[in-house]
Amino acid sequence: MLRRRLRNTTTKSQHTERWLVSYADYMTIMFAFFVVLYAIAINKEEKFQVLSDSIGYVFDKSARQHSQQGTGVNGDAILTDRVTPEQEVLYGESILKEEHGPKLLDGQSDTSNIEQKLLGKPLDSLLAKLQSSLIDEIRDGEASLELSQDWLIIELSSGMLFSSGSSVAQVRAKQVVKIIKDIIAPVDNYIRVRGYTDNQTIGNEMYRSNWELSVARATAVLVELESLGINSARMAIEGYGQYSPFATNDTKQGRAENRKVVIALSKYGLPPTAEVVSVEPQQVVVKPEPEAELPSDDNTIKIIRLPHGGIRISTRNEL
Repeated sequence: MLRRRLRNTTTKSQHTERWLVSYADYMTIMFAFFVVLYAIAINKEEKFQVLSDSIGYVFDKSARQHSQQGTGVNGDAILTDRVTPEQEVLYGESILKEEHGPKLLDGQSDTSNIEQKLLGKPLDSLLAKLQSSLIDEIRDGEASLELSQDWLIIELSSGMLFSSGSSVAQVRAKQVVKIIKDIIAPVDNYIRVRGYTDNQTIGNEMYRSNWELSVARATAVLVELESLGINSARMAIEGYGQYSPFATNDTKQGRAENRKVVIALSKYGLPPTAEVVSVEPQQVVVKPEPEAELPSDDNTIKIIRLPHGGIRISTRNEL
């Protein structure tokens, strides 16, 4: 009987508290689950950050307790203050940490974020107006339009603008340039006038090469635009000669396509200039010095002219 009683006592005393380990793990998981649900329902970033830091703190502390003690969950695991994250997490690699706060590093800014005042009028709206105004020239093959990300290209046939080997604009050229001017004059987009030629050798005494001919034709179009009132600060001249062909120079049709003048409108516009306020010089009024009475040894009557125009009669001898 004594042996049986001792055996029963030993069996009851073994592993009586093991259920606490499983219970503690279960409560930790349930606590984290409800914290996550509560965090999802919160809209404010500040509160969400506090809860996020609290979750990380709870799991880290629970893991340390289990590794050191093997069991137990403490109820003071919730943080009351926000844990400040590291600066690198907040600001990333584009931020230089300084004593007085973060500073943006050079070259890390978004270069595509250009101020609106430096952009001209949208090119797609100008394209629609030019298509309707140059519909006859486009149909006859004398003009073409092309829109890219940065440029609106207006190609004008050199045969319509100039005679062979000449840079003197014809009457037809002035009419077409006038149509283009009416559309691009109200905007402030930059303008590049580009001249192109074929590879045929120049055979006159006016121009020594196709370089000069292409520049001269671009200049003629630019001067015409300038005479019609286009702001000169918006425009520039580019001459490509025979070295940027649009088609092959082996055929007559290809050479004709390469002889052209292009008016290119940039998506960027001329920045507004600050108004210069003219300051008129102020007139300085010099007051005449009053006449001093000269000393005299006699007692004769003296007449002294005063600054305001009057006179004073005295017999006193004083300055």
